[in-house]
Amino acid sequence: MVEVKVPTVGESISEVQIGRWLKQQDEWVEADEDLVEIETEKASVQIPSPSAGYLRNITKQQDEFAKVGDVIAQIEAGEAPSANGSASTAAAAPAEEAGDDARVMPAAARLIAEHNLNPADIKATGPGGRLLKEDVVDHISGATISKVPAAAPKQPAPAAVKKTEDRPRTSLMTSGEHRAEEVKPLSMLRRTIAARLVEAQHNAALLTTFNEIDMEPVKELRSKYKDAFQKKHGVKLGFMSFFAKAAVEALRRFPAVNSEIRGNNIVYRHYYDIGIAIGGGKGLVVPILRNVEFMSFADVERAISDFADDAQSNRLNPQDLDGGTFTISNGGIYGSLLSTPIVNPPQSGILGLHSIQDRPVAVNGQVVIRPMMYVALTYDHRVVDGREAVSFLRVIKDVLEDPARLFLEV
Repeated sequence: MVEVKVPTVGESISEVQIGRWLKQQDEWVEADEDLVEIETEKASVQIPSPSAGYLRNITKQQDEFAKVGDVIAQIEAGEAPSANGSASTAAAAPAEEAGDDARVMPAAARLIAEHNLNPADIKATGPGGRLLKEDVVDHISGATISKVPAAAPKQPAPAAVKKTEDRPRTSLMTSGEHRAEEVKPLSMLRRTIAARLVEAQHNAALLTTFNEIDMEPVKELRSKYKDAFQKKHGVKLGFMSFFAKAAVEALRRFPAVNSEIRGNNIVYRHYYDIGIAIGGGKGLVVPILRNVEFMSFADVERAISDFADDAQSNRLNPQDLDGGTFTISNGGIYGSLLSTPIVNPPQSGILGLHSIQDRPVAVNGQVVIRPMMYVALTYDHRVVDGREAVSFLRVIKDVLEDPARLFLEV
């Protein structure tokens, strides 16, 4: 048997959460084929099979936690399945001869022992008649529901008017089968997000300032060049590349927004690693674009597209999320009109983008309809003062309303 262990996925990571098993118990796997997803506090990664063989003895099920180095399964060498899909008799024999105890998975066995259950009373749904943790949970839930006493029949009301305090206060059903709850452990990623957000609220003096941008110039530029841009670079020209390059220009002018506090010192970074918030398969993640000052529009759009694909398939690496000097979060893609984003510590600023909506505005003394976007800058007031924050957003506005500034550096 070859052991499948939780690998080292980062210097500071000692515990992971098991995600989806991509292969089932007793299924044939090839060497280096992905077996299971594991979730760390930073990203989701896949564990490949260390060798070809049959997957045996899974010890950790989905949502359970494991330490780095823990054995979570084994690979048993054997003859690969034939072309018609049947497994080798030799490879399958150990599982068949192991007896009833081998059919109870370890996680299921623990639950059975905790609740003093008889495995024979529980319906097994796993491959080869194996009893899974989910089978035990379903059995316990069914037993709990069946024990809920039936509601007592209502008694006819007396002729006299009932007192107010005797009247039912609600018509909600209270029987167990209509008030089910599901308890799941908080994911590693969500635990980290929660801890960092609380850290930001406790340790930083956060304020938010707002402005609005007329997006007509950028929309016209995109409309004019989008086809040629995609033909040449193989990626769509989006809004995020404009905001990323505008953010670099604003950060150059107001370096405090690109700084961080380390102990009693302020560290001013003269490089621009910008995090772009992306909705992933397990929630919001913020991969980092390194040295955006040296990236072209095509580089930015291509990197964002690649990160989005990796996030959806849970293939982001921990190093993709490390660091960052500033963050851009686009709540507008979900329909947000206005929000106050939270700084990602130890950064000192985050730019929030919102929905583009046609609104009446005054231009040269005339009321016209323009595609307007509210933008928000949340900043750490310990290192960024109000004047800098307001001026920072003003640079973003000026650059986006006259995109030629991005190329002329004025």
